[in-house]
Amino acid sequence: MRENPLAPCRVGRCAFREPLAAMKLSRRSALTTAASAVAATAAASLETRLGAADAASGSKGRVNHSVCKWCYPKVGLEDLAIAGKAFGLRSIELLEVGEIPTVQKHGLTCAMVSGIPGGITKGLNRLENHDKIAEWFEATAPKVMNLGCENIICFSGNRAGQSDEEGIKNCTIGLKRLLPIAEKNKVTLVMELLNSKVNHADYQCDLSKWGVALCESVGSERFKLLYDIYHMQIMEGDVIATIKKHHKWFAHYHTGGVPGRHEIDESQELYYPAIMQAIVATGFKGHVAQEFIPARTDVIASLKQGVTICDV
Repeated sequence: MRENPLAPCRVGRCAFREPLAAMKLSRRSALTTAASAVAATAAASLETRLGAADAASGSKGRVNHSVCKWCYPKVGLEDLAIAGKAFGLRSIELLEVGEIPTVQKHGLTCAMVSGIPGGITKGLNRLENHDKIAEWFEATAPKVMNLGCENIICFSGNRAGQSDEEGIKNCTIGLKRLLPIAEKNKVTLVMELLNSKVNHADYQCDLSKWGVALCESVGSERFKLLYDIYHMQIMEGDVIATIKKHHKWFAHYHTGGVPGRHEIDESQELYYPAIMQAIVATGFKGHVAQEFIPARTDVIASLKQGVTICDV
């Protein structure tokens, strides 16, 4: 009891100051906690949905599966999208920009955009090709970005008597001209490694060491390689060791049975489960595309089998 009940209370205002501050702090903490909880719930929901989608397709979720449309000329693009999504495809590729909305309607993307002038044989290793390529790339890169895609395929071109050193020099000049456009539009130029023994006689970017040397010459994250397992098995073998050594330069992978470029099952010499395990072990987050030509009548069954084999 106070000594003088009529005296003004000197502690009244202060007595509630600490609890009030504590209340404000608690409220702020509660709001922060609630916001974090909402964000965590949203993230968990997304993860759950992605997990459910993978579970529905039977996918383990460690590999982003794609397929090259050109291998299925008798299957319509929309039909391929519907069938492929059911067993785990996330992309149909080597499409031109006008075709991409068709696969996007079905929740797929295009992991590798096509259409560069000159194609495989008349590429970046010739200075006279650069103007046409640059004009196309400047017009196409913004469209690719707006479609939410990232990778655009490019090619070295054929040697036609040119030395490897000159080829790297000319490709570097051409690519450095394109890089500001690539950086502005957040797209990556990806040069495919192809064999020159069986399928693409005289193609210059036919060995991983040549492609890596070009990457080192260009020196940009916006230029990388498409490591085609089928093509490089024919040219140099040693697939898993090459992936382990040079994976930082590989933005994308293609499959194919050797010999013959057919199904990737026990009918050919490569053991794809081990190759895929090596790719996953590098921390690769891009896409692996089936690019074999089905030898069987049921081409969709062959594609599903290929995706299953690669889903490690």
